[in-house]
Amino acid sequence: MPPLSILLWLPLAFGLLGVLIPPGRTGRTATPATAPGGEVRQPTSSAGIAALVGSVAALGLAIAYLADYRPGGGPQHVTDTMWISSLGIHYKLAVTGLNVALVAMATFLFAAAVLASNVRPSGPPERARLFYFQLMLAESAVLGAFLAQDLILFVAFFDLMLIPFYFLIGSWGRDPEGSTRVRATTKLVIYTLVGSLLMLAGAVATGVLAAQQNGGSVDFAYTALQHAPLSVGSQEWIFLLFAAAFLVKMPAFPLHGWMPDGYRAMPVEVLMVFSGVLSKVGAYGFLAIVLTLFPRASVHFQTLLLLIALASIVYGSMQAFTQTDVRLIAGYSSVAQLGFITLGIFALNSQGAQGALLQMVNHALVVAPLLFISALLARRAGGSEDIRDMGGIAFRAPVFASIFLIVALATLAMPGSSNFVGEFLILLGVFKAKLAIAIIAFTGVVMASVYALRLFIRAMQNRVGKKVESREITVRDGLVLVPIVAVIVFLAVYPQLALHRSEGSVRGAVIQSQYLATCGPHPIDCTVADNPRNILVIK
Repeated sequence: MPPLSILLWLPLAFGLLGVLIPPGRTGRTATPATAPGGEVRQPTSSAGIAALVGSVAALGLAIAYLADYRPGGGPQHVTDTMWISSLGIHYKLAVTGLNVALVAMATFLFAAAVLASNVRPSGPPERARLFYFQLMLAESAVLGAFLAQDLILFVAFFDLMLIPFYFLIGSWGRDPEGSTRVRATTKLVIYTLVGSLLMLAGAVATGVLAAQQNGGSVDFAYTALQHAPLSVGSQEWIFLLFAAAFLVKMPAFPLHGWMPDGYRAMPVEVLMVFSGVLSKVGAYGFLAIVLTLFPRASVHFQTLLLLIALASIVYGSMQAFTQTDVRLIAGYSSVAQLGFITLGIFALNSQGAQGALLQMVNHALVVAPLLFISALLARRAGGSEDIRDMGGIAFRAPVFASIFLIVALATLAMPGSSNFVGEFLILLGVFKAKLAIAIIAFTGVVMASVYALRLFIRAMQNRVGKKVESREITVRDGLVLVPIVAVIVFLAVYPQLALHRSEGSVRGAVIQSQYLATCGPHPIDCTVADNPRNILVIK
């Protein structure tokens, strides 16, 4: 297998290549083509083709790493080079059971988003070379955050993700209410930047305090920090810094203030990866960093995080079935689904955490096509994204309706879908940890069926809207949707693809917190039988 650095930097390399390729002679003035259904297709750009090649190549490498991963084998394909020796910062990358499925998911959705932007009826975006460069930079930043095995390196990639999305929203965003783009960009930067600064302070404190309290040199590699545990007091205040950053990124209630304007302002291709991929970086951070480096704090704040997750589920679900904007329905449903993911992580047992990891992949594969479908519906409803202006499309577009129905059923976690498996494992884990919270969380499952079916029925059934043009999905749009739906169906049949590869790593991530939660506030009093793996007792 090639070094992980190739996978990491390949999208950015093709983004740079697209910037350097001169635009074609015809540019946007080329003769447009008429697609089936009467849509006028503008020619694609050379930068878009380069970005598509790069994203597909990265997807091929990610699939190869997924197929090559040996479950239970620990970190694999490790790249470890001392980056800044005086500060103990490594350029360390690895494939683990926690990130291998997420890396494959991220490259898949970025490839789908780039393809979606290449098949726009209106042609490539303005300043296409810069647009695709920013999108490819975002992909490399996301992959870096997933693959990083050094805390400062993770923070660097986590912060780098903000830069391309600042430009993608500010320069190419929509203005449905006149000032939405500026307002959305401002809110996103303020929320995310504050969270990132808090996490940077927490990361630096983790390395420095670990060295001071354990008598070693400063080293930010995950493995070094895991073998130099912090005191309980240090863990607790640092935990809050990381939690704030991750909850903003997901987002979770009540730190979701940037979400409504952000979802309405982003171009749909950008929103596909933002909602599908970037939100999972925060959830991944809880699982891969917080539980492993701050296990005592995770136990201490378990109930708080479970209540935040529960509030996100209830609030997000209630908002989703009262909204009429398709994007906001998808946005608030994402708040609810990420609440389920947080619930599984802080159940602090392997069933909940494994269900959360599977649900990260499931939600990404569902929300991305849902958002792309929202754009297709708007094109057929005179540009409106209000479900009150839609309806009556299914009769003349059975293929489109069937694809939408599969996505809707997956969204509500229909039995037989991979989403059902993920939610079942999450609720099973929470049931073992906190029975009352699990019972209340079941209401989120019921409400999901309400907003998912309401969206499908209002958009595809009922009377034909006044401005609705009922037409079938085109081949180009099908190239975006069909592969995603195929993966949704495949995971419904074989969720073990993700579960089998993640099982060992998930158990290792939660086992110390699970042991501490089981043994209570005085783990030193536990018997040897309670601690079969001789887990290190934190100070």
